[in-house]
Amino acid sequence: MPDLFKVEPIPPLAEALRPRSLEEVIGQSHLLGNGKPLQLAFQSGKPHSMILWGPPGVGKTTLARLTASAFECRFIALSAVFSGVKDIRAAMDQAEQYLAQGRHTILFVDEIHRFNKSQQDALLPYTESGLVTFIGATTENPSFEVNSALLSRAQVYVLKSLTDDELKQLLARARATVLAHLEFDEAAIDTLVGYADGDARRFLNLLEQTNTAAQAAKTSKIDADLIQNALSLNARRFDKGGDNFYDQISALHKSVRGSNPDAALYWLCRMLDGGADARYLARRIVRMAWEDIGLADPRAMQIANHAATTYERLGSPEGELALGQAVIYLAIAAKSNAGYTAYNQARAFVKQDKSREVPVHLRNAPTKLMKELGYGHAYRYAHDEPHAYAAGETYLPEGMAAPHWYEPVPRGLEAKIGEKMTFLRQLDETARSRKDSD
Repeated sequence: MPDLFKVEPIPPLAEALRPRSLEEVIGQSHLLGNGKPLQLAFQSGKPHSMILWGPPGVGKTTLARLTASAFECRFIALSAVFSGVKDIRAAMDQAEQYLAQGRHTILFVDEIHRFNKSQQDALLPYTESGLVTFIGATTENPSFEVNSALLSRAQVYVLKSLTDDELKQLLARARATVLAHLEFDEAAIDTLVGYADGDARRFLNLLEQTNTAAQAAKTSKIDADLIQNALSLNARRFDKGGDNFYDQISALHKSVRGSNPDAALYWLCRMLDGGADARYLARRIVRMAWEDIGLADPRAMQIANHAATTYERLGSPEGELALGQAVIYLAIAAKSNAGYTAYNQARAFVKQDKSREVPVHLRNAPTKLMKELGYGHAYRYAHDEPHAYAAGETYLPEGMAAPHWYEPVPRGLEAKIGEKMTFLRQLDETARSRKDSD
């Protein structure tokens, strides 16, 4: 007899619209289109272990469930946040029972990167034996977060954020079912799509909040003003410690290096908008000045340092303007990595080279004994020489050839530095020629 007093919970919109077949999946056409990797995998008739890597809300859990359905397997889901080795063993016991009933098991581990090495290792024997087909989902780069043994046994598929058009397809599906009573203008749709930031689950949650707000306002017409006023719109997706963070830092650095001030400003503002620590960004901006501008424009280091100091003094948001202008200056400044390259080459050489003695004429001679041993003898004081340069003098250890690590680029101040170095080398050649002729 049915329970008349039992109230069935209303599923969230994200769950109500979860695809029931591959054909219903929106997005990931690079994996699910005709002739694409996952489409072929489903057509093969045999499931295989895989890791689904991508940002939140792009369908990782959905694809895992559809895999179990397509291959008529039992589905066991674990969350690495709440589960441990004990839970893995319990799941394996359940999988053995299913096998005895003639059913294979798909073991889905959400946020697999949260498992430590021993927990990941606990999955190996069951994956190798074929008791279960393992599917892991992660928002982090599996190369760093999944141990090599497990990674070698699973195919990695990279999922992408949904495009604006794909999110609009999702809206159309929602309006065709549970949200048919709402009318959205174009500005409202663009606002929702923008704040969803490629995350389908977030988009559906925003639609659900919009529906609630519309009911409270007793309206069926949704415009941008209603959304802005009624919803709590969070900043764009930004993982302060994951791949998204480092990808955006990389984009900022490469935009500066590529002399594109608009792109550099875009990535800086994206990171600030997403909650990145401005002090961390200031440190990276200083690093960019030394690595990519160097001596081609020494003012770049000064401006980067001044911007960091300004932020420390003013804080947010006023101090962020200084960081923005520093990024613009660095982007348009003359570029040189000659100093950066020279330093790295020198460090690498010293690391593998033997300990060479300091030439006697370069040694300090503060005592009588040291003077008697010849320390500092025949040292030529550069300021007393023509052009304040001791032409032909040697400063490297005996027997060490001139490495020419630092070769200035023909841009900015380094063009002048290059001219001076050429002049000094000519003086060296003249002095050595005279010495040889003597």
